[in-house]
Amino acid sequence: MKNKFKNINPVIIHILCWVILILINLLTFYNRFQDFPEGYHFYIRISLDVLLFYLNYALLVPKLLLNRKIILYILVSFSFILLYSFINSQFVPPEPNFKDEIMRQMAELKGQHPKFKPNERIFRGVQILIAILLFAVGASVKLVTEWYKNEKIKAIIETQKINTELSFLKTQLNPHFLFNSLNSIYSLANKKSDATTDAIVTLSELMRYMLYETDKEYVLLKKEIEYIKNYISLQNLRLKDSSGVRFNVHGNLDHYIEPLLLISFIENAFKYGTDYTGKTDINIQILIEENNLTLNISNYISVKEKHKNNSGIGLQNVKSRLNLLYPNAHVLTINQSENEYSVELVLNLKKQ
Repeated sequence: MKNKFKNINPVIIHILCWVILILINLLTFYNRFQDFPEGYHFYIRISLDVLLFYLNYALLVPKLLLNRKIILYILVSFSFILLYSFINSQFVPPEPNFKDEIMRQMAELKGQHPKFKPNERIFRGVQILIAILLFAVGASVKLVTEWYKNEKIKAIIETQKINTELSFLKTQLNPHFLFNSLNSIYSLANKKSDATTDAIVTLSELMRYMLYETDKEYVLLKKEIEYIKNYISLQNLRLKDSSGVRFNVHGNLDHYIEPLLLISFIENAFKYGTDYTGKTDINIQILIEENNLTLNISNYISVKEKHKNNSGIGLQNVKSRLNLLYPNAHVLTINQSENEYSVELVLNLKKQ
């Protein structure tokens, strides 16, 4: 329903507003005098009101006020208000019944206040007030319209910026992951392991997911978990002893999540969770309760890998993505001791 209203042409909205305003004036006039305006003066005055409104709305506000020429805008506006008042009072006299009613009311006022002197300047004062009101409404409508337009443009630019940055982060992440996976397969092939073929098949499943699923804004959590399982299987093939790798998932997987959001933490655990003897100690737990996902990872830090400074690309990427996608909907806690590295991520999953 909102989108339908957004697609309505503004010209139609303006026409409807003026039609409603004219009808209100006619009904008010009829209710007051039990008759509709007889002459053409009423309609000429309405036409002048419309002309004055759009002179300000379409010309003076965009050319002067929005360009910060405030003093010039005030002077020009005041000149047009005086001109409008002069034309109305000299060339477009009020309807006879309307003028008679005003004069009768002023006569009554004179009876109550003897010092009151009715004259034609009353009509000019009313016209000036109407002109000021028209200018104020025209300027307000234009300023609000421009503000809304600028906010919409800012939102589009911000969305494009976020999408571009996320696309860049994904592009940076995929080659990084592929490089590490190929290293694992190379290690198996170098040992002439029978698991090399299985590793290639598993890698093909991983690449299929990355090529055909990760271009979507969201993926089913079940598919993302399956991707993680394949990754862990691939990593287990290159380990001397995979018994130290523990992976548990609990909860309802019928949720949606941004693709490749969790893998960097797991990849990091495998990179640093094996010591120089080949012993591995990695514990990965994923718990889903209602709309909250909790990822807990702990791993041993080998002495060999502890002091490396060139391996933070994946984690930096996922931190950036979390800040962009879940600015107020995630808590990331990373702790590092002498021999252990742990990560806890609590994520408020988005509803579809």
